[in-house]
Amino acid sequence: MAYLAPIHRPSSVRHAIKLNLLDPEEECLVLAKANRVEIWVPAPEGLVILHSKAIYGRISMLAKIRPAGAQTDHLFIGTIRFQYFTVAWNPETRNLETVQSFEDATEKYVQDSYSQDRVLVDPKGKFLVMELFQGILSLIKITKPRKGTGKNTTQYLESPDQVRITELKVLSTCFLHTETNRPKVAFLYDATKRGMRVATYRLVNEKMEFSSFDPAKDRENDIGDLCNGASHLIPIPRGEDGGKRYIGRNTTVTKAQLGGFIVVGETKMTYVDDESDAVVELFLEEASIFVAWERYDDLRYLLADEYGILHILTINVDGAIVTGMDLERLGKVTKATVMVYMGSDVLFIASHVGDSQIIRLHLDALGDERTNTEAHTETHTRTKTETETNTESEVEPIEVLQTLANIAPVLDFAVMDMGGREGEATTNEYSSGQARLITCSGAHEEGSLRSVRSGVGLEDIGILADMEDIQEVFSLQSSDQSLDDVLVVSLPTETRIFVFDTEGEIEEVEDYRGMALNEHTLLAMNLPDGMLLQVTPTSASILGLGPSYVVANWKPPAGQMITAASANADHLLVSANGTTLVSLGILQGLKEVAVQSLSNGEQIACLHVPAEATSIGIVGFWKSGSISILSLNDLQIVHSEDLRRTNDASIPRDIVMVQALPRESSGPSLFVAMEDGTVLTFNVDKSTYSLSGRKSIVLGTQQAKFKALPRSNGLFNVFATCEHPSLIYGAEGRVVYSAVTAEDAVCVCSFNSEAYPGSVIVATGEHLKISQIDTERRTHVRTLPMGQTIRRIAYSAKEKAFGIGCIKRQLYEGEEYITGSFQMVDEVLLQDLGKPHEFKTMNGPELIECVIRAELPISHGDGLPAERFIVGTSFLNERIAQEKEVGGRILIFALDKNKSPFLVLSRELKGACRNLAFMDGKIVAALVKTVIIYDYNETTKVSAELTKVATYRTSTCPIDLEVRGSIIAVADMMKSVSLLEFVPGEDGLDAELNEIARHQEACWSTGVISIDDESHLETDADGNLIVLKRNPEGLTLEDRKRLDVTSEINLGEMVNKIQSIEVEPSHGALVVPKAFLATTEGSIYLFSTILPTSQELLMNLQTRMAAMITTLGDLTFNDYRSFKNAVREASEPFRFVDGELLERFLDVDEEVQEEICRGLGPSVEDVRGVVEELKRLH
Repeated sequence: MAYLAPIHRPSSVRHAIKLNLLDPEEECLVLAKANRVEIWVPAPEGLVILHSKAIYGRISMLAKIRPAGAQTDHLFIGTIRFQYFTVAWNPETRNLETVQSFEDATEKYVQDSYSQDRVLVDPKGKFLVMELFQGILSLIKITKPRKGTGKNTTQYLESPDQVRITELKVLSTCFLHTETNRPKVAFLYDATKRGMRVATYRLVNEKMEFSSFDPAKDRENDIGDLCNGASHLIPIPRGEDGGKRYIGRNTTVTKAQLGGFIVVGETKMTYVDDESDAVVELFLEEASIFVAWERYDDLRYLLADEYGILHILTINVDGAIVTGMDLERLGKVTKATVMVYMGSDVLFIASHVGDSQIIRLHLDALGDERTNTEAHTETHTRTKTETETNTESEVEPIEVLQTLANIAPVLDFAVMDMGGREGEATTNEYSSGQARLITCSGAHEEGSLRSVRSGVGLEDIGILADMEDIQEVFSLQSSDQSLDDVLVVSLPTETRIFVFDTEGEIEEVEDYRGMALNEHTLLAMNLPDGMLLQVTPTSASILGLGPSYVVANWKPPAGQMITAASANADHLLVSANGTTLVSLGILQGLKEVAVQSLSNGEQIACLHVPAEATSIGIVGFWKSGSISILSLNDLQIVHSEDLRRTNDASIPRDIVMVQALPRESSGPSLFVAMEDGTVLTFNVDKSTYSLSGRKSIVLGTQQAKFKALPRSNGLFNVFATCEHPSLIYGAEGRVVYSAVTAEDAVCVCSFNSEAYPGSVIVATGEHLKISQIDTERRTHVRTLPMGQTIRRIAYSAKEKAFGIGCIKRQLYEGEEYITGSFQMVDEVLLQDLGKPHEFKTMNGPELIECVIRAELPISHGDGLPAERFIVGTSFLNERIAQEKEVGGRILIFALDKNKSPFLVLSRELKGACRNLAFMDGKIVAALVKTVIIYDYNETTKVSAELTKVATYRTSTCPIDLEVRGSIIAVADMMKSVSLLEFVPGEDGLDAELNEIARHQEACWSTGVISIDDESHLETDADGNLIVLKRNPEGLTLEDRKRLDVTSEINLGEMVNKIQSIEVEPSHGALVVPKAFLATTEGSIYLFSTILPTSQELLMNLQTRMAAMITTLGDLTFNDYRSFKNAVREASEPFRFVDGELLERFLDVDEEVQEEICRGLGPSVEDVRGVVEELKRLH
């Protein structure tokens, strides 16, 4: 049995709409992300999310409906399974509620619509039209609300009527603005030999009955001579007067008037007056492919093209006569899927292949050339002052206000275990923060690498001050109470003090308790009996309550400076000039307890005095790269540890020892930040202070800076500031590293004040702010824009780098150029390493299809296997490929000392190389119709040869490969999964690839991985996940050669990539993680197998919850998650548990929890614990 849990929610925005859903006066923005509906509202900082709701279905359409008598708009939602419903906002419950729902009853086995499913509402809000299938319209009348039956308490949508149309290949549809109550609809369609055409019809006849859409009698217009690349129709209002039109019969030239439509093409724009058939054309200076449009006002329309360029199309008029059109370029934006104009020059651009954006338009920056046009706008009049401000030369037409991150579509990803660098076992545990996913996201100009990691959020409460060059921050308590109310900010040449009152008001003071404020503070802390300790480069002081504040003072010898200091209530340990250690007794008034000068050129790199182990100090050394635990009474070594193993240049730069795990089960934990960005963890023996259990994790390329943060239970967390800021804490008997959203943090300290309990002070390069750390782990994403499609990625732990295959698209003088390349990027910063290898051949553009890394055998040098990157490609130009019989190549790269890839081998193939795998020194290649195994022999550093060993002819086209031992799982594009066994050649016989098992159903596969020796996970283009199992002990040959389905579920999103992982299950675990899955919609899931002891409980819990928890539209869980493709449709998921549903158990009321658990067996408390444990997986 299988378990699926979401790690990252879908982030691609396919649909967006603006409507008065919440308030009659205020508009909001509704976004659809796969199966989620999000409501966003305007705020001073841009748009903020107000409400989010998941439904049992993937959303395929949104529309706005205002029923008669309603004060607010209703939202119409459709799903890909032809389920439709309307929802309204309930201001009392502040939730969305279903108003009416229905299901389309059309025969499902007709051909899908030519472009996409669409829904249209006529301008007067009386009719609704859906395009779901080719040649069929679903027509619905919107009537006066009436009382319904069953769950639909209110009904205003009549049952759909299906009518057939002769226009099959419809690219765009729109309602036109008419003078009558009979709506007119226009279709832009491909008439094949007759080119692109537009046909118009009345939706209803004189009797208000739906039209039959007969071209002979019902078609009013059939307009041709359009751009062959026409893609959109834009309906144009009739202008301010909206009066009736009269067409004179004796006019020599018919003039086009407002009220028609624009046909958007690649090379020309065509304005059509559908009543007079008059046409106005605009030929474009440069061709472009337009993908979305949005109305700015009656005469100006925003157009976004394939290359992320935003344009504005202006209609020039003389009264109501259209005289021409102009198209102007505004600037670069994200590639749009849909655009929504929010008013006040604010535009929302939703994107599927890049981040969505909220931008502000400064159209006056284009100049005052449209005075005539602006006279006809409805809503956008400007004052003289506004115009003068915006027409300044430095104002750009586009200003980005806000960006909504999107990692879709995930084309490929790699799992990087940030630990395991020194031989200890890797874990691939995502929840611990140790495993990081690097995704290839977006496409073309929006392509990027994204780092996805589990972590905790840091929510800013407020900015205290704008300050730069902050070195350190310390919190103090002014009285005996345990609350912080004084903040010490250390700068390079001064120290500043901020005092907080009980209400949270802040005041900066010029002096405090005699502290030295004219120099840098190395350490400030509270001592018993109301004392303070301050250490600066020139002295250490114990400060009392006054009036003479200085109780004790110590200064280093003449000519020396204090370079580091750490203390607890008993001892202060300082470093003088980095060469002398001095232990001072705090209880003895800073008396020198012990002094030790270092010899042999050794220097002190860092030091630390634990708060609880009062008699020891820990010192790190530059030259030896070691740490020593010393007795503070005599500075004698208690224990010493050499830290250098894999990097002789690494130096300890910061140390902290805290009690991170419960005292009854574990001793203190010691953390050491190395100069190369590695953090070492040790277990400390409470009695002998010996170190054991060494582990390592990479947090960056430079040393981390530690700060201990006390917890309410007497334990401590550790905040590490570095390139990947992390919160280190104990959970479930282990140390967990969680990412923190504080990439710009320089230093932090805890600040548990009365006004801000449990807060932290965060200093950045520009600000000093107070923040709150979330208690719940979340997914955190960091982005590295690449400006090109990152098609494939492979990770090398040895080189500490990723090899990426890129596809770059460039537009030059209206012509598109495609180039491929292979390059290396750093594992932490994701920055370029070395020089990329660009593919330049005489066979035309070459695209990367796959990239893997492998240890390949070599016959030169020391003869040991060498790491190589293997790349499979395809040629884009089919004509050249057929002429030269070259469809792709296999390329093998090595890296030079600068980590620049250089070519070792290039092997031309007759077909494209779709996928690659490695098997016991051999290379497995999936070509267009064949799987081939090659022997590899590398004779020199720049030459090698491939020898064909065995081949297998697949059913259609192999898409993915997975190797386990001698078994190769092949995912076929149309014929599901087959298993091949490689039999080496013996006694003069050739090696063979034999099919040993096959899944007999048709399935459009997208990926396959091995779960265990006999089970495989397959994903398909319909969003299904299928677990297949082979039975080698079957009674008959047919049984042994058949792959049976043991689990199946529909995800609703197409999986692009699966990566298997190995995780050792903990004691008492319910499930065992097996793989990560990434989808086209930007979702990432964790796939696990359920242990036998937990199967019955989890299946019964899912059944109970599915029956009791409903979502919008009265949709059912079983319909949503049931298997579905073009051949077969199930009624419910089979032996598959949906973690997203189970985790909702924690969100429902306690009464509902009790009802779910009634008769289940375990108590509510037990079930809550089970669900919380499952949630901790991610």
